[in-house]
This record gives sequence, structure tokens and C-alpha cells, in this order.
Amino acid sequence: MERKTLLEGIRSPRDVKKLNDGQLEQLCAEIRERLIQTVSQTGGHLASSLGVVELTVALHKVFRSPIDQIMWDVGHQAYAHKLLTGRERRFDTLRQEDGISGFPKARESVHDVFLAGHSSTSLSVACGLARAKSLRQEDGYVIAVIGDGAFTNGMVYEAMNNVARYRDRIIVILNDNEMSISRNVGALARYLAKIRSKHEYFKAKDMIEHGVRSIPLVGDSLYKAIYSSKAAVKNMLYNSNLFEDFGFDYLGPVNGHDLQSLCEVLRRAKSLNRPVLLHIETQKGKGYPFAEKNPGAYHGVSKFDVKNGSEEAPSTDHFSGVFGEELTRLAGEDSSICAITAAMKYGTGLFPFAAGYPERFFDVGIAEEHGVIFAAGLARNGMKPVFAVYSTFLQRGYDQVLHDTAIEQQHVVFGVDRAGIVGEDGETHQGLFDVAFLSSIPNVVIYSPATYQELRLHLHKALYEHNGPVALRYPRGKEPRLPQRCSTGEDFLLIDDYRAKTLVISYGREFAQAYEAAERLNRRGTPVALLKLGRINPIDETCVKLAAQYDAILFAEEGILQGGVAEHFGLRLQRRGWQGCYRVTAVDGVFVPQATVASSLARLGLDAGSLEKRLQQLDDMRTRSDADKEEIGPCGDRAGTDREPREGEDHDYAGARVCQQSKGG
Repeated sequence: MERKTLLEGIRSPRDVKKLNDGQLEQLCAEIRERLIQTVSQTGGHLASSLGVVELTVALHKVFRSPIDQIMWDVGHQAYAHKLLTGRERRFDTLRQEDGISGFPKARESVHDVFLAGHSSTSLSVACGLARAKSLRQEDGYVIAVIGDGAFTNGMVYEAMNNVARYRDRIIVILNDNEMSISRNVGALARYLAKIRSKHEYFKAKDMIEHGVRSIPLVGDSLYKAIYSSKAAVKNMLYNSNLFEDFGFDYLGPVNGHDLQSLCEVLRRAKSLNRPVLLHIETQKGKGYPFAEKNPGAYHGVSKFDVKNGSEEAPSTDHFSGVFGEELTRLAGEDSSICAITAAMKYGTGLFPFAAGYPERFFDVGIAEEHGVIFAAGLARNGMKPVFAVYSTFLQRGYDQVLHDTAIEQQHVVFGVDRAGIVGEDGETHQGLFDVAFLSSIPNVVIYSPATYQELRLHLHKALYEHNGPVALRYPRGKEPRLPQRCSTGEDFLLIDDYRAKTLVISYGREFAQAYEAAERLNRRGTPVALLKLGRINPIDETCVKLAAQYDAILFAEEGILQGGVAEHFGLRLQRRGWQGCYRVTAVDGVFVPQATVASSLARLGLDAGSLEKRLQQLDDMRTRSDADKEEIGPCGDRAGTDREPREGEDHDYAGARVCQQSKGG
């Protein structure tokens, strides 16, 4: 019988506490091996998870989860935490449909305190958690683990400004794995930082503090004088410590891969019973040479070969890459073009631009709000800024798009990457909301190309045919298969059959599913026309006029129903007095969980097979006798009923004239 590993015997954090120092080191090695093997098969965030193995083990050795609540900022560092909190047996399902999430998720485990898919939220959450514990007089500490990169986001400082006000039991662990946040000057500063993290130092410090305060009459005054002098000396040596200025007790820096030192300093932080910032230094990709050498490439990976570190199917063919290449080409012709990213140079395909035009490339860090306003400032003084940002991260900059960009028509181009379903990263990363929130802002133009050729053409339009904010949204991955005639780059394209009385409308990647569905029906003798929208906001009234010639319309949208293009299009049809049957298939009232893109589209009824069935049903309803139409409502529900659509059911719009017109409609 094969001997069980230490990791296989861990069912909860209580089991970690039973291990001795040697066993803890062995456990760390086993965790690293499991992380590498699993992520090589499932894909995921590898380098960041490898860097916090010792820290995770130390946290569960010293603290008592879930009484002590551990917050993981962003959450892509939490894989080792998942292994130690009862999910080892299911870890092979990481990021798979119906499996373990790639991020902390409270519904998944009592040890996952708070959903974390976006950066820099942990300190604010920790502040609320700790304050609630104090108000409810509950036991336990709140620990927030946050990377140094997250400190480029202003929300961290908003939280720091409030954390120390209440003196709650919060421990912030700054995981410094790339750059130093608190400046360390010379060997003396490093030596002092080292001895400050030793148990003997803490013990001596406490004894001296207690002894001085015990001196009759002058104890408190003498302690304050010593404390002030110490602070002045420390300020000189450390060139000021930002964290202590905010009211934290600062400990560190500490070697984040030394288990004994970590456990020691964590116990010290625990003993203080007030806000503490512990600064640890770690190495991204620790324990896997390929990830250590190139941590950026192994931050987020698809499947790869463990032996040589290469991806099974390296992709150079994707929308992000085409966007970056075309923007770089245009920048060679136009010196006013600038590129901006929020810590996603590689993910958004801007690496060629950064290499070719470094003086016009700006990485603002994890600071989307700043990125939007910075772009608006560039535009105001004559540049052509292009901000490449994931759809899910642009959500953070909504106010800045509205207030600082759209009102005064600053010409900023937003390359909205990962628009639509993204797959295995799940709810926190699906790009399903950008159309709805951007189209609600006056003066914003939105393009949604279906192919690489359209992406190139639409980027040129965005840069040179508009004066205000323009969003160019495109999905993750490769272009779908479509005939060349579908890549015109025009604002719309109608593919008609003179016999067709049913029309399907779509845009972006989803148009390929609609096209395939219509083609299947056409081959079976059921004529269906197609309308592809290239510019989805504002909607061209010519499109509405053309669509109104059909008796039945299906709109397929890879985005949310509320506020989506389909709703806007349906309203315009109604304003024209159109009386046909209008049916929408879109994402309605749900956050879409992790799964492959293909599986998600099928579940949502947005795949070609599902659309084919809906189109057939729609065409069948259209051909019913007049008597049937009197009995059956214009979209399939019995006339006179008030039944609400069930979850996942298509939403129907009975053709009704709209008497009240609004300005700008």
C-alpha cells in the first residue's frame, strides 16, 4: 500500500498545528509539487501561489481559521490555502466547471472569508470585518495578505487611513515579491530590521517598556520621551516608515520562505492586539525554476509541460495580440498615439508597443481609475491615448469614464479586452457588463468586432473618425470561423434572403453562433436573414428600419439583458410602431460561474444549437394561422397571462407603440 503524504492527511487547519518543524518543511515541499502538477493540467495562477507556500503554512500554524479570518487580496495567491482547508481531495477540479474556484469564495468554504477577484480590496474588507468583531465582542483576528503591486491602487490608502482609527486586531501582511514598498537604506537598516523580527528583541522591548512605565511619578513621561527619541532615530535610519505614520506597528522585512521566522513574527503580531503591518519578502514562482526565472509568464498560465515549462499549445493567435500589433503599427505612423495599461502589459498585448515606443507607453499599476483620468488628460492636450483594459477591470473606472471623459468629450479609446464570457476565471472576471454600463453614458461610441480584420478596421475608426470616448470591445482568445464577407468593418451588415421573414441579430464573437444557426436552418429550407452590428452604440437607425421589415426577430447577445444592446434595439423598434415578435437571448439575472467558454454559451442558450432551436420555434410561430395567433400571444405565451419568464427562458417583447418620445432617442 502506497504511503500517504502529509498533505493527503490534512483535512483542516487543525491538522497543520499538529506538525513539528521538520514536518512543516516537508508539507511545504508537497504543496509546491501538488500546485505545479495540478496547474499544469488546469491552468491558473502559478507563480504567485508558489511564492506564499511557507506563509500559508505559517498562518495556519499560528492562527485559528475560521475564528481568525484570513483575507487573500485578489485571491490568486490562495491555492495553498485551499489545499490546507479541506479541499485537497478536490483540488484537481481547480477552475473547472462545478469544481473549485481559482479565487476565494465564501460559498465554497467557511475558511474563505470574502470573494476576492479584483485587487486591493482586502484592507477595506479587513477593516469592516475587524470592526464588526469588536462591536459584537467576538474573538479572533483579521489577517489581510496583500501583494506589493496592490499598493499602486489608491483604495489601499483609503483603507489604511481608516484601519488604525479603531485599534482593532488587524494584521496586514505585505507580500513583497517584486519591489520594495518601504525603503531600506544600507546594511545597518537591514540588520536592524532583522533583529526587530527576533523573539529576543520583542521580549527585551516589552520588559524595558514595562519597567520604564513602572517608575513612580515619572514613568509615563519618561516612556513617552524615550519613544519620541526612538521614533526620531528610526525615522532617520529608515527614511520614514509610511505604515507607522498611518498608525500601524511595523514589523519586518522578514524572509517569507523561512518558516521559523514567519511563525515567530506572526506570534509577535498576534500578541500586540492592535493594527500591525508585517512586511515579508518572497520570491514569485519559488520552487519551480521556470517560474522563478520568468514569474511574469507564469502569473497566469494555461496547461503546460512540467518537465520543460512550455505550454502544450502556445497561442500567438488571439484578439489581444492582434490589437497590440495593430496599435503598434499605427503608432509608427502617428506620434500622438499613446498606450496605457493597468499592470497588464502582457495580458492586453501591449508588449510590442512598450518595446517599440517606451516613451509613449504608460503602465499605471493597478489603478484603473487613475488610468482613465490620465488618458483624459493626455487627450485634452492633443495626444491620442488608448487604454487597454480588461472589461471586468474597467468597471472600476465607470465614474471616470462618465465624469472625466464623456462630459467634455475627451477623445480616449478604450481597448476593452476579455469582453464576454472568459471561462475558467468565473464570476469575478466575466466581461458581461461593459456594454450596459458604457451605453448608459451619453456620447460614448462602442464597436464590437467579430474578426481580427474588423478589429483592425474598428481601431482605425476609433482613432480617426470620432472626437469623444470610444470603446472597442473584443473577446479573449481566437477569432471565430466566419466567411470573408462577414469582415467588412462596416457599422452593420445585412445578410438577406428575399424569402426570409425571420431575422437574427447579433454582434461580436456571438455573431458566429448566430451565423451557424441561421445557416443550418437555411440548408433545411427555412430562410433566416442575419444582421451583424459592428457599431453597437449608438444604434444606427438604418438598422432598425431594415429590421422592422421582418415579422419575427431573435437578438442573441453575449452580455447582460438589462441595459444591453437588445433592449435598446427593441425599444427603437417599438418607437417605430413595429408589431412583430421580438425575442432576446442574453444573460439575465445571474453571475456566470467558471466553465469553458463553449460550455457557458451552451448553458446560457447562446450556442449555435440552442439558437437554431429558438429560431425554428420563432419561425413556426410566425407561420401559424390567424386563429392560432389570436389564441397565442405574439411571442408564444398565452394571451392575457401575466406569467413571469422562468430562469434561463428567453424574454419577449410584444410589439407595442411607444407614444412618449424622449430627447436623444
